[in-house]
Amino acid sequence: MASSAVTRFTPSRRNATHVTLSCVIPVPSSRLAVRLAWIDWMRGLACILMFQTHCYDAWLGGAARNTSFLQGSRLLGTLPAPMFLFLAGVSFALIADKLIRKNLTPAEICWKMARRGAEILAFGFLFRLQEFLIAWGWAPWSDLFRVDILNIIGLSMILMALTCGIALVVAERLGISTLSGDSNGSASRRFGSAMATVSIAIAALIALLTPPLYTTWRPTWLPWELESYIDGCHNLGAPQPWIFPFFPWGAFAFAGLGIGFLLFNEALFKRKVFADPVRNYTAQALAVFGGVGIAAILAARGFDHSSFHLYSTYDYWHTSPNFLMMRVGLLLVIAFLSYAWCRWGLGTRGFSPLLQLGQTSLLVYWVHIEFVYGRFSLLPKKAESIAGASRGLVEIILFMLLLSLLRTRIEWKKIDWKTLSWKKTTGVQTA
Repeated sequence: MASSAVTRFTPSRRNATHVTLSCVIPVPSSRLAVRLAWIDWMRGLACILMFQTHCYDAWLGGAARNTSFLQGSRLLGTLPAPMFLFLAGVSFALIADKLIRKNLTPAEICWKMARRGAEILAFGFLFRLQEFLIAWGWAPWSDLFRVDILNIIGLSMILMALTCGIALVVAERLGISTLSGDSNGSASRRFGSAMATVSIAIAALIALLTPPLYTTWRPTWLPWELESYIDGCHNLGAPQPWIFPFFPWGAFAFAGLGIGFLLFNEALFKRKVFADPVRNYTAQALAVFGGVGIAAILAARGFDHSSFHLYSTYDYWHTSPNFLMMRVGLLLVIAFLSYAWCRWGLGTRGFSPLLQLGQTSLLVYWVHIEFVYGRFSLLPKKAESIAGASRGLVEIILFMLLLSLLRTRIEWKKIDWKTLSWKKTTGVQTA
């Protein structure tokens, strides 16, 4: 949900130039814009899916709550959190690539990336404090320690930073410390493939450890404020499905990190997998990942329908590795479709609401919650028909889009607020 990362776009290795996603989106015809814009577009799609889930859950009432419509809305609602975490991992791989090519030390790289994760984690605590103060009088104090999506994104980013730092130290000891200076890209290729392998292995390990950590291996000896980060128990004595603990949610971030290292490691894809060392193979790589995603979906479905289960307690929708595999497969397919829509479709032609929302996903997530679930809800809670809630959903989307435009189209830092205040009091205008 944080702002998208940066990446290299010139063929030169040592003197590579980096640009932000917001810098290239106004140039939709360039390959670089498409290469980066799909990440924001996919993040914007996650925002839309999140809005519809929250709005219908908060506002539908009466008979409308017992319809297949709400069930379908909730099913779509299983995608936004994995998408945000997955894209955080992909963006983290881009940041790591940038810092490595600047020839920073492993400690500097680890610190810079971990600091960003700590900022997101701090935002998570600040968000809970804001919600508690707004709901003063009826919100329980335990809400201050509720583990929400921002908390787990921040924690995952810190752990990904530590993983990258350790991997870089190991790389140095193996004699490949100059990752951006090798002439044939072999060091960069080895490091990228190694990081991808490690990241995907960690994601798989998180998935496999989740069921026992929710049952027989529950760390009940920890204070519930800490245990909640592992199994989502909160203060209720048992894991809760509405909490976002690291197990299994952190797996999506590490899966994204692995995919990012594979996708944006140009030495790996241009020199190892494909023939032409100059051509951009992002589309082909994402198509391959999409195929892997379809295979993962079919495999997960097969395992789910199999009579053999690895764990005595099988909870497909909350702890099962099968459902996690299914969602990762869907994310890979959505990633390819997002790229295809931005490159060959209408994704980057003219103004794109999804691109716009994707650039400010943290802001719109933060604000919309209060206008859906909070004191300032646009509509009465659990009292609307499907048509009424849909009207509120459109209003939320338009409101968040306007807020996003105000955030990105106005250079707030360049406004001289003192001069503006002086103009208002004196009525004198200056050039």
